[in-house]
Amino acid sequence: MIPSGGYSLNPTDQAKLKAYLVNSISREIEARPPSPRQRREAIQQYLQQAYESTRLNLPEQARNAIFKEILDEMLGFGPIQPLLDDPTISEVMVNGPNMVYIEKNGKLTLTDIHFENDDAVLRVIDKIILPLGRNVDIDNPTVDARLPDGSRVNAVIPPVAIDGPSITIRKFMKDKLTMDQLISLGSITRGMAEMLRACVVSRLNILVSGGTGSGKTTFLNILSGYIPANERIVTIEDAAELKLQQPHVVRLETKPPNSDGQHAVSIRDLVRNSLRMRPDRIIVGECRGGEALDMLQAMNTGHDGSLTTLHANTPRDAVSRLETMCLMSGLDLPVKVLREQIAAAIDLIVQQARLKDGTRKITAITEVSGMEGDTITMTDIFKYQQTGVQPDGTIIGELRPTGIRPGFSQRLEAAGYRLGPEIFGANLNEMLGNRRR
Repeated sequence: MIPSGGYSLNPTDQAKLKAYLVNSISREIEARPPSPRQRREAIQQYLQQAYESTRLNLPEQARNAIFKEILDEMLGFGPIQPLLDDPTISEVMVNGPNMVYIEKNGKLTLTDIHFENDDAVLRVIDKIILPLGRNVDIDNPTVDARLPDGSRVNAVIPPVAIDGPSITIRKFMKDKLTMDQLISLGSITRGMAEMLRACVVSRLNILVSGGTGSGKTTFLNILSGYIPANERIVTIEDAAELKLQQPHVVRLETKPPNSDGQHAVSIRDLVRNSLRMRPDRIIVGECRGGEALDMLQAMNTGHDGSLTTLHANTPRDAVSRLETMCLMSGLDLPVKVLREQIAAAIDLIVQQARLKDGTRKITAITEVSGMEGDTITMTDIFKYQQTGVQPDGTIIGELRPTGIRPGFSQRLEAAGYRLGPEIFGANLNEMLGNRRR
């Protein structure tokens, strides 16, 4: 069945060779199961023995390529393993066996990677979720999971996925961005960063808002780095992504229901439980539903300095979405009461966006200033203004202060932060001249 000779194989013969080698290795593993620590070394040894038994003499490059594909399949996640190993790729999207996309530097690109068929994609899904005690089938066609390195995985199979099984992997970046890096990338100015640091230390409640892939969790992680080391922090997430450096951190993660659809632990359950854990700060990775009301009540009852994110395209949309999520809690509260809760709880909204050229920017920093009648009043402290587009598609713009000093300045000063008027766009000499007049 397997040809011999010192030449490269055509695709059909290469597939036969791979199947033969994989079957040989599988039989050896079944007969002599290696320990988890020795698994990689054992598979490499069995692979070499199986190849030598074929008496093939393939060119070194072809042989190494086949070996790598087999090792990726048996030790990793098949054809997409090289994408997961590439640190410059932030997201991997499998839209069926013949369409694998990646996100790199904020832009989507179709790769030349393919799976053999739908069953090959399903095998990768099973390989991801089985060690976690999860299952995906016709009755449960969607699943969220987390890889050992912290990457988030969503998988969808037929009948929900009409064109075949789909996998989306948001990679966990080991080297987290710092505020200085964001400044050098032009995502934020130093003045904005200085003010946000003061806001976190001064225990303002901050909401990070943005669309999918805009960098909300990354920025939340950066902001959390400003929390003093002597405070007790409780983090609550669907999939643990936050990587706090403080010593006193309790990390909580939701639990999906079992096969009977019972015993799930939701974000809302964890927010309620966290209030009994004596937290100085509560950080919710993302508010999506009724837990928003519990979070607001926590912020309004002594747990100031809390941080969270949500999906919205503008600060005003963020407030509206927060209102909608509070209504999802099941409590029949008047809209005005909800808005009063929001206005009292949230001090600052940081708006993020991924622009058309793939860059991520802070597009607004907005103060929630209070209520006027039935309306929540908001004031932009900083705003991003787009001024043009370069021929290569790069967006030209600038982050500018609006010239308005925030109403919470006294709270910052009470915490020891006296920010100069120039941060907010005021001309100090002009101000002094006006006072003399």
